[in-house]
Amino acid sequence: MSGPLADEFGREVTGVRVSLTDRCNFDCIYCHNEGLGDTRGPMEPGEDEMGTDDVVRFLEVVEEYGVRKVKFTGGEPMLREDLEEIVRRTPDSMEVSMTTNGTFLPGRAADLRAAGLDRVNVSQDALDPDDFAAVTKSGAYEQVLEGVRSAVDAGLDPVKLNMVVFTHTAGYVEEMVDHVAENEGLQLQLIEYMPELTGRPEWNIDIGRVHDWLEEKADRVERREMHDRKRYFIGTDADGSGGGMVEIVDPVENEEFCASCGRVRVTHEGYLKGCLNRNDDLQSMGEMSREEIAETFETVVANRVPYYGEYLVENGDGEYEINEKYLKAPV
Repeated sequence: MSGPLADEFGREVTGVRVSLTDRCNFDCIYCHNEGLGDTRGPMEPGEDEMGTDDVVRFLEVVEEYGVRKVKFTGGEPMLREDLEEIVRRTPDSMEVSMTTNGTFLPGRAADLRAAGLDRVNVSQDALDPDDFAAVTKSGAYEQVLEGVRSAVDAGLDPVKLNMVVFTHTAGYVEEMVDHVAENEGLQLQLIEYMPELTGRPEWNIDIGRVHDWLEEKADRVERREMHDRKRYFIGTDADGSGGGMVEIVDPVENEEFCASCGRVRVTHEGYLKGCLNRNDDLQSMGEMSREEIAETFETVVANRVPYYGEYLVENGDGEYEINEKYLKAPV
């Protein structure tokens, strides 16, 4: 291929986000399972999960389409015993990252680094064991802290801590910001709560207030080209060194965010989807032959639309509604 595929809005697809399982040892109250809703099944592997060869074959095919980044997700991807093999067999041209709850990083972080994992995001929503348990329904707080340390020690730094910001966690933001500023090798990613995926709009907060607070607290603010995100540098020395970096991921009602999205997603069952927020565009890759993967990937990219500003559009009352041209006609 001459370069990455672009959709009709000119957005080149340079990254894929691959869910390896919907199984998870946590039960986070805000989970949307990669936009599919709360579909998590039993802890034992299901026959519907893509096999090792399926995942690797998919990555080899999309590499030919200019995809240069892959993020492995779940559920909890480290429940896959073949994770190290998948990482090792991922094409060398790809940057490999993973989002995990961190409980299985102790004892495996070094092996994953050796296999080719470049970066890791660890979900951590609080710094108090009781607060952590209330959000995750898990008593694994100490294992998560140990996992973060293991990742830093293995050279997977900077480790990004993912924190979903909603009514239950908003009060913990300040201490999390101070935590990454005081601990080398950590960064913080504050993720806007997505009520449309979880069905609990009453948990939403105004993420703009978090931006304003960080703007006042930061020693330096930078703008990142991807999604026009802001990066806030906290507690840096006079020469700009040290301290921590905080970034906000705020896609909700953000047309600019959607307009620069360059990633498609793969479900653990081997379906491609062009947008986190949509499940009406799922495309099966069938038996996952190279031909089927290539054909489906081309179809999904061609059918991608920005969620906000195209699939959803503002009405006269300032609210978002599905664009009429994407509503299916009644059968």
